[in-house]
Amino acid sequence: MKKLLACCALMRLSLPAVADTFWNHNGSIMRLQAYGNQRVFSYEVPTNRMAGAGVDSGTVLFDGVRQGNKYYGTARVFSKYCAVPIEYRVTGTVVTERKVVLRGTRESYAAGCRPTGRYTTDVLEFTYIGNRY
Repeated sequence: MKKLLACCALMRLSLPAVADTFWNHNGSIMRLQAYGNQRVFSYEVPTNRMAGAGVDSGTVLFDGVRQGNKYYGTARVFSKYCAVPIEYRVTGTVVTERKVVLRGTRESYAAGCRPTGRYTTDVLEFTYIGNRY
């Protein structure tokens, strides 16, 4: 039994620290999960507009990595016209420890989830709320 407890304790020590914090993004409350240098922004409380686009609590908006004060990864656009989110690459900066800004260029889509051939640059801004919301 002592060996089992010691083994479990060592396994816990080898796992990266997990830190959940809450952020505002366009009126939605977001959860930031940090696992080592990996980062995931997911919706905790989406706005009514985002809920209308099919977003629920736990839906991932961004996943990627933090390297120094930079973020790199994949963001998603949600639309009631598209059955699946549209993914695109983003990069960003930790402006302060209370503000993260990501940018990426993606194709625009029309009703019926049809690509338009036009491109737009999205700016995703996250402002720190705290360890609780």
